[in-house]
Amino acid sequence: MNMIISAVSQGLLWSILALGLFVSFRILDLADMTTEGAFPLGAAVAVQAITLGVNPYLAIIFAIIAGCAAGLITGFLITKLQIPSLLAGILTMTGLYSINLRVMGRANISLLGKKTVFTALQNMNLPRHFDTIFFGLVVVLLIIFLYTIFFKTEFGQALIATGDNEAMARSLGISTNTMKIIGLMLSNGIVALAGSIIAQDNGYADISMGIGTIVIGLASIIIGEVLFTNVSFKLRLVCLIIGSVLYRLIMVLVLEAGMNPNDFKLISAILLTFFLALPKIKETYYLYQLRKKVRRNG
Repeated sequence: MNMIISAVSQGLLWSILALGLFVSFRILDLADMTTEGAFPLGAAVAVQAITLGVNPYLAIIFAIIAGCAAGLITGFLITKLQIPSLLAGILTMTGLYSINLRVMGRANISLLGKKTVFTALQNMNLPRHFDTIFFGLVVVLLIIFLYTIFFKTEFGQALIATGDNEAMARSLGISTNTMKIIGLMLSNGIVALAGSIIAQDNGYADISMGIGTIVIGLASIIIGEVLFTNVSFKLRLVCLIIGSVLYRLIMVLVLEAGMNPNDFKLISAILLTFFLALPKIKETYYLYQLRKKVRRNG
């Protein structure tokens, strides 16, 4: 039971990453690899700020600003230099590795003995992991609330239109390049937010903590979308959280089954492939059953 509660708490925190990735992957329809650099950037900035005596909440704001700056660089490469989105993200991610090392000064920094956003909740003597669940739930609900309001505005609709049909959006007078830059800033700002919070929950920031994060985020998005179809925008965002929690629960089951933890990345890739292919598998099965029924009646 303790492992399940732990999986739920981690699923909530990692769903923040999925909510950030959702903007670039689903709203803008861009393959943005900046995620794997913005995540540890947020962690590095927040943890370094906390070790220097900055308030943990203010450190999170610094992390968000740093993530937005990373998204701005990627957006500039895509819109102004006409570099393909995938390559632009890889270039930014590569550069951020050195920047993250510069920020931290070394490969990892510990928060041992430092106050974090979880300190006050931990002092309330809540059951184990409930402090993480409470804080994660507040943050994801706040993001969903802000997303719902933002994407109903004219500006938010322009952002959606840019991702749906760029040519049509441009014909309507929308500055699609500006929308891409702002969308990528928003996306990577939320990703950096996730990194800053998860680093504080873990108690450290590490230079390699961004490896595989894009797979985790995509898995959460895909699982939520495959299992819950034809839902409203708000429920779609809630489904991302459910997908993130389910992903973590599956990883717990894998661990309980006695599989080697070193195989987690491979299992994540296989799991993501399965859920991506599931709609096609269901369609193929439906057509097979339909042909079978036609032959039987014919």
